[in-house]
Amino acid sequence: MSTYKLVCPHCQGPLRIRTSAGQHVFLRTAYLQCGNESCGATFRAQFEITHEMSPSGMPNPSVRLPVAPVSIRREAMRKPDDAQLDLLEAHA
Repeated sequence: MSTYKLVCPHCQGPLRIRTSAGQHVFLRTAYLQCGNESCGATFRAQFEITHEMSPSGMPNPSVRLPVAPVSIRREAMRKPDDAQLDLLEAHA
């Protein structure tokens, strides 16, 4: 199971997905709620699969997505800008 780090644009509190519905194999609509009780904002969002980053080991012939350009693949490999050290770097 994946976790998404979604942040409320108002109070910066955590957002949770209350419910979601598939619109298409590549598109899902979600309804979000801020976890900060003082804020209580709710939102509608859409999650879309746009590119293939690497090929599937079990390809479905009916799935046709463009391969991500090199710039997108490089961005996915970048480390997040946070203060936490990579486990391997900590022992170097």
